[in-house]
Amino acid sequence: MQVASIALGSEMETEPCSGEREDPAVEHTVSEVYQLVGGHAEVNKEPAETESCAGESENAEAKAPAGPEKSEDTGCKQQRKLKKTNSWKMVRFQEPSTEDDVLERDSSAESLFPECVTAEWTSSSFEDLFAADDWQDITEDRLLRKKVVEFGAPDTLSPTWGQSVTVKMQCVLEDRTVVEKDCRLALVIGEGDVNQALEECVMSMQKGEITLLLADSLYAYGLLGREPDIPAWAALLYQLQLLDVREKPDPLTLPVADRIRIGNQKRERGNFNFQREEYSMAVRAYSMALDVLITCGRDGGEKVEEEEEEVRDYRVKCLNNLATAQLKLERYDEALHTSRDVLTLEPNNVKSLFRLGKLQSDMGEYEEAMEVLKRALKLEPATKAIHVELSKLVKRQSGGRDIQGWKPKPAELLGENITPFLIPSKKKESGTSWKCILCALVVALSSLVTSLILTARN
Repeated sequence: MQVASIALGSEMETEPCSGEREDPAVEHTVSEVYQLVGGHAEVNKEPAETESCAGESENAEAKAPAGPEKSEDTGCKQQRKLKKTNSWKMVRFQEPSTEDDVLERDSSAESLFPECVTAEWTSSSFEDLFAADDWQDITEDRLLRKKVVEFGAPDTLSPTWGQSVTVKMQCVLEDRTVVEKDCRLALVIGEGDVNQALEECVMSMQKGEITLLLADSLYAYGLLGREPDIPAWAALLYQLQLLDVREKPDPLTLPVADRIRIGNQKRERGNFNFQREEYSMAVRAYSMALDVLITCGRDGGEKVEEEEEEVRDYRVKCLNNLATAQLKLERYDEALHTSRDVLTLEPNNVKSLFRLGKLQSDMGEYEEAMEVLKRALKLEPATKAIHVELSKLVKRQSGGRDIQGWKPKPAELLGENITPFLIPSKKKESGTSWKCILCALVVALSSLVTSLILTARN
């Protein structure tokens, strides 16, 4: 059975007609049918970022290095001043205990590693670094390379897949424009929290180690780059220090606030991937977010119930985003299952009702689709997209015969009565007009008489 392709409109997490946006990262309109089901999720061009040590004040000027200028005879190479961009857009995975300190310390583009200034970091061309013999190859294609600046603690194991790590890092383009900077970047290896270059490098480091990482664009941001600061096909140079390695905590042991914070960060990463049309990575990020946004189901008073309800609200947002990405990948059965999960948590979620009804209609489950779309219409009778889909459904049920579409009526005039929306107007029976038949007969007779007269004359 071939399922009709569903174009995902500007929809990630808002209700069709509710007027209340659930997810600030994405918006949608309700004027067209496909915009409710989803098409491409219109995400903010940069995902919302958590505060980090990346000096967020856009108007703040980069501080000049302190102290007098050093001559070339001092033995220390002159450090090139790092240029600060006007954007530090990156999905941050920050530990809340350090947030205030981060904001205070990082109001400029000064290096996070002032004691580890090297020629490779300040001036060497990337072409020379890719060809240097004293750099280690992390990958066989020599497109991901590292050079240890300061070795870590001896006899310590490197992080492995699934462990949680914290790193201090800064990143520059070849012209040494700073594009990423974080005093305490927390990530779980293998969950797509950061680009592939960082994950691969961290797994080769030891705790305390400081290293330079040179990453080709294929391991960073590739063809699309990252607006507005990283161009397409841009190689990146990182300076990293592995601060901590620990096992990933069980989400049920985390406070509700931490579950919400981590879950939303992973959801924002999914939105970032979705905007880049990397739908498989978006699905993975949303799935990781759902693993964190879980409820404990325990009794703990009114406050605990309110917190658990907040977790459920964020879970609904994430499920809707996941269904949108699954539709983009044409995983219709998975999108159907995800939409039902939303309705389990929120039975009157109009967007999921509409998505479910449309999917069922496309799969030939007409009776089930009609019931679901009727529920959606009852909740939002003024939404045009639902009328359009119901019209298509009625036409499919009638075997593809044309029917006259009904005109939507103002919601305030309907109340609970949705019957006018569900019963299409009968099409007037088509028939040949008697006037047309009479005219045809007159013309035929006139032609016959004229023919007879001409024959008699001849």
